[in-house]
Amino acid sequence: MFNIIQQLDASITDLSEECINIRQFCQLWRTQTDLLAALPPQFAEVMENLLSRMEASSLFTEESCSFSQADLTAQLRIWLKKATARLNAPA
Repeated sequence: MFNIIQQLDASITDLSEECINIRQFCQLWRTQTDLLAALPPQFAEVMENLLSRMEASSLFTEESCSFSQADLTAQLRIWLKKATARLNAPA
């Protein structure tokens, strides 16, 4: 799971540096079924909500959209930290 977490973390950097676009970013995140299966269902719900807002933000300029891409990526970094903590928690 650690490799998946690293890959997702790197994708946030890649998105901010415009190495990948939002469509590629969201596709990568959504294909991490092993990670999502290892977490409580709420994690998938929160992740999908953030990704949906990220996609919506890509349809508008930053000024005309109520979703800030920078804020959403920051929230996804927090999501990753919480997912990592949950995976590393003693059973």
